[in-house]
Amino acid sequence: MSPSVHTIEISCAAEVFLATALLHKEQPGRTEFTIQEIVNRAAKENITGELRSGVQVHASQHCVANKAPNPAKHKILFATGKHTRRLLQPGDEVHPGRTGKIFPDPGEVPEKHLPLLEWAKERYDKAVKVWNLGTPGPRKSDADHVDSPLPEAPRRHLEGLLSLRLAGAHLANDEDPDDYVRRLREGWE
Repeated sequence: MSPSVHTIEISCAAEVFLATALLHKEQPGRTEFTIQEIVNRAAKENITGELRSGVQVHASQHCVANKAPNPAKHKILFATGKHTRRLLQPGDEVHPGRTGKIFPDPGEVPEKHLPLLEWAKERYDKAVKVWNLGTPGPRKSDADHVDSPLPEAPRRHLEGLLSLRLAGAHLANDEDPDDYVRRLREGWE
C-alpha cells in the first residue's frame, strides 16, 4: 500500500456504487458498463488502498437488483446483459428478494465522494419524475440543467398489452358482452 493513500472503512457495495456512478458521470453517452470496467474503475479510485476481491463479486452478483439475492440483497446495479451493468433506474424489474439499498448512506461514503452520491440521487429522482409522467425519456427542458442525460424510462414487460385494457369498452355501450356478440353475429351462417 502506498503511504500517500488514505484508507477508510467502506463496504464493497458502496465501492461498487461509487465506481459505477463515476463511470456514468464521466461517460454520459454510455448506458452500461462491463463488470470489468466497474472493477477497473474501483481499482483506479483506490478508496481502500487495494482492490478487494469482494468488489468483483458485488459487481457481478451481490449488488444486482434483477438477480436472486446471494446472499446480499442490495439493489444498486441492474444487469443489462450477462457481463454488463448500470445503476438501477426507476421502473427496472427488481427480484422480489432484493430489499436492500439503492444508494449507500452518506456515512458510508468518503467525504470527497459525497457530491457524487448527491449527483446520483438527483439523477435517479429526475428519472422517477420522467417515469411517473409516462414519457419514454427526458424532455429537452429537463435535460438542459443536468450534468448528463437522464436515463430513458425503461419499458415494463407487457406494458403495451396493459395499455390496451378496456380499449374497445365503449363499443358495447353498457350492453351485456354476450348479447353484444350475439347481435354482431346475427345473419352469419
